[in-house]
Amino acid sequence: MPPTRLPPPALAGGPGRLPLSLPGWLTVCLFCCLLLGSCRAREALSEDLVVPELVRSKLYVSPAGSDSNPGTEAEPFRTLARAAQVVTPGTTVHVAPGEYPGGLRTATSGTPEARIVYQSTVRHRARIVPPFGSRTASAWDNRGDHVDIVGFEIDGSQYQSGTRWLHGIYNGASHNGIRDNLVHHIATDVPCESKGGAGIGVDSYFRGVQAEVTGNRVHDIGPPGCRYVHGIYVSTRAVVRHNIVYRVAGAGIHLWHDASHVLVAGNTVAASGTGIVVGGGDYYHTKGPNDHTQVHDNIVFDNRQGIVESGATGPHNRYRNNLVFQNGGGDWKLARGRRHSGTVAAPPRFVGYSRTGTPDFRLSGTSPAIGRGLTGQSGVRGSGTGPDIGAMPYEPERPAGGGNRR
Repeated sequence: MPPTRLPPPALAGGPGRLPLSLPGWLTVCLFCCLLLGSCRAREALSEDLVVPELVRSKLYVSPAGSDSNPGTEAEPFRTLARAAQVVTPGTTVHVAPGEYPGGLRTATSGTPEARIVYQSTVRHRARIVPPFGSRTASAWDNRGDHVDIVGFEIDGSQYQSGTRWLHGIYNGASHNGIRDNLVHHIATDVPCESKGGAGIGVDSYFRGVQAEVTGNRVHDIGPPGCRYVHGIYVSTRAVVRHNIVYRVAGAGIHLWHDASHVLVAGNTVAASGTGIVVGGGDYYHTKGPNDHTQVHDNIVFDNRQGIVESGATGPHNRYRNNLVFQNGGGDWKLARGRRHSGTVAAPPRFVGYSRTGTPDFRLSGTSPAIGRGLTGQSGVRGSGTGPDIGAMPYEPERPAGGGNRR
């Protein structure tokens, strides 16, 4: 039976008369719209909008998997490269412990509401290592926007053959997070050339903006004495927070090219060429200078130089509440007229520091960094008496028997 066609209300039953009461008329209209499949939200006279829920998917990668599998938890992929081919916005890629060949490029973008996340299921146990016959200069090259890389180990120490890595994690895209990764032994045995390299690099060359580099441990980067290879390299707007960086040939944290409006907070940099360089020049897409950059609550200790401004820098850069000490060529080198404030010029007193091996950068109970951080800053961790300076806050030992510490 075909759907019933209703005449306009004014023509049904005579001029000016409605054949049904208003509730009855709406009921009939709604019924007909449903039959015709042509209702819209306004025609239904409803103020409640139905917003479809984002469909978030999960993919799994394991050394025991196969790239011919569907990528489920029961039948995981073997490589991250295969997972990167099929991700969509909202996908989380869970990567099991094991070794995976590097030289990876991830190019698919997420969205602000549905980010793509690559995550090691056990922190630092999914290891990215050099493949046989390496063809790329980066362990992981990300060109997708709204992407997070979380919890991996990038280990360049086991070089086999082919192109040697100059970069651990290279990010050329926008609005991305590089968090809680362990990146080490990158470019330690390459020629010292001006093309440079970095443990973690966030770059504006491909118009990448707004990166976040947080909670990473970066060490043994670059050939000895080479000023072109850095620990964390930034050439765009970014947040660089709570990272531990040591034994880097160039700068532990280096800002250049289009870097501006960068927050460098709560990091620990030691045993490197220069601790932190705030600079601008050789611009890709801006006119500079590096301005409105905030550098606070960092420990910069036992480097050849401490905190340095270089190239074109602006008058609004701020250097507050940093512990800067025992940097051989000088603790500070700022532009003329620039000042730093709240500086602690004393040994940080780590629990166990040495220039070799694996230093313990936790603060001991007598550290002058305890409670000396900049107050009122979101994301700065502290011991309870105030924000602590450095990447690792002071944590007193718990009482015997596992009692809780307030």
